[in-house]
This record gives sequence, C-alpha cells and structure tokens, in this order.
Amino acid sequence: MKRLLTICGVLALLSLFAAPIFAATTASEIDQTVRGRLQRTVEAGGWLVVDKEQKFLLLNAQRFQNEGWFKEGVEVEATGETKDVMTVYMEGTPFEAQSLVPLAAQGGNQIVPGPERRVTRVIVSGDSIVQALPDTAILTVSVVTQAKNALVAQQQNAERTDAVVRTLKSAAGAGSEVKTSGYSLQPQRIYRENQPPTITGYEARNTVTVTIGDLTKVGPVIDAAAQSGANDIGGVSFTLRKDRPARDEALTLATREAMSKAQVIAQALGGRVVRIVEVQEEGTVRPRPMYEAETARSMMAQKSASTPIEIGNLEITGRVQVVAEVEN
Repeated sequence: MKRLLTICGVLALLSLFAAPIFAATTASEIDQTVRGRLQRTVEAGGWLVVDKEQKFLLLNAQRFQNEGWFKEGVEVEATGETKDVMTVYMEGTPFEAQSLVPLAAQGGNQIVPGPERRVTRVIVSGDSIVQALPDTAILTVSVVTQAKNALVAQQQNAERTDAVVRTLKSAAGAGSEVKTSGYSLQPQRIYRENQPPTITGYEARNTVTVTIGDLTKVGPVIDAAAQSGANDIGGVSFTLRKDRPARDEALTLATREAMSKAQVIAQALGGRVVRIVEVQEEGTVRPRPMYEAETARSMMAQKSASTPIEIGNLEITGRVQVVAEVEN
C-alpha cells in the first residue's frame, strides 16, 4: 500500500512539471515572426507580407492601415500566428498579426510619411504648318475627237494623240514623264421624250499625264500641247516629291507645341510634367495649289501669248497628340 502511494505521488509531481513545459512548447509553435515587403493582394482590401519564399495574407491589415508608414513596398516585421481559414483566392498563408512594425523603425530611423504624390494625365495636341516651294508639276491634257462612225473617231484620235505625245516629250525635256492615264470611246446619244435614245455619233478621248521637274517649262508645255492638237487641258497641280525634310520639320514643330501646352497645363495645376506616356502622329497634310489652265480653244485663239504660270508655296501640316503625366 505504501509503495502504491509513493508511485502516485511521483506521477503527480511529473504531471505538475510537464504542464508548463507543454504550454511553452505549444506557444512557441503558434507564435511566429515573419519579415517581408507589404504588397496588395488580388482580394479586395487585402494586404500581404511577402518574403523571398512565402506570402502571408494579413487577416487584420485594417488594424495597421492608419499608420503613416503602412504603404506598398515597405519592409515590415510581423509577429502573430497563422490561421486555418479559407479566403476567396487563397493568396498566401492566412496570418493574424499581433504586432506589425516597419524594419526601419526598429533601427531607430522612424519612417516619416511624405506628402502624397498625385499624378494627373493630360492629353494635348500640337499643330504646325511649314511652307515649301514645290519641285514637281503634274499636267493633264486630253485629245477629244467626235465622228458619226466609232472607227473614224478612234482613228482621228490616234493620229492627233500621237502628235500631241511627241510634242509633249520634246517640250518637257529630259527627266520628264509622259504617260497615258485614261482612254474612252463612247456613243453620243440624243434623248427625246417617250422615245428610246438615238446614237448620233461617237466620242473618243485619250488623256495624257505629264510630270515635269523643271517648273519653268510648265507654261511652254501647255502651249505646245494646245498647238499640237490637245483640246481639253484639265489643269496642272504642284507637289513636292522630296518632302521628307519638310514633313520632319512640321512634326518637330507640332511636337514642340504639344509639349509647350503640357507644360502650361502643368504650371496651371501647380506641378510639372514628369513623364510622356504616349505620342501619336496624326499625319501630315499637303494641300496642292491648283492652276486651272485655259481651255484649248481660247489658247488656240491667242497663239502669240504664252500661258503664264505662277507657282506658290505648298503648305505641309503636321499634327501630333501627346499624353503626359503631370505631378501636382
């Protein structure tokens, strides 16, 4: 009996000493310290502590969000315990923090929150007009013949067009280009009320386009075309074949204007332009001044007078759109 009492006493003492040891072991297994950067999570209003190997989802992040240092990217140390709970996306291990402090604060350098950085995007456009002298003229002339028979109209047109083309090549000189740009042979009809249309003849039209690099020859070429048989001169247009330098200048000026507008808007907002997000070229426009030539009939009546040609400036328009970020 005494022996039994002795054994029971020993077991009671062992259980008394084992209880604190077990409790301490359990507490050390639950309490955990994690370090990492604060990062937003895909879950609404959620925050993570992310280290190199693991993510911890802060279940009680709202408790610390009023702290001035609580910002994305700040290195923190959190002490608490993991929880066996389910979240919407399960991004990271659920973690309830008992304490959460920035690592810089532990070293004695308290993080002082700076003024909030606000960025506004502004969209501005820039326009410019650059004037340049044309270097090329494009002349359109036609030979039109009419006859009661289609074959006769075609043959007459062929003879006269051949003479016009030879004259144009000679008058335009080397470096010019003479090419056929249109041909048609159509019946001429008379329409009477309550009667089917009647074909009274045929019209043949052969259109030739002349490209001239020497602008001093434009007037003489028009005169030569009329004198050799061209009886429909559509007109002459001027263009700039080597327009790259003018277009580059127009785009440069347009971009500068857009940037100037962005700077003005930034100053009005009390800030500055910090970044250009996007630039879009909206193209260049090259209006062509047109000179409508006199009709062949009027020029034929004034053979002694040469056709005057006044060459004006071309206007090359550049336009760009700029998206800028303004910090205010």
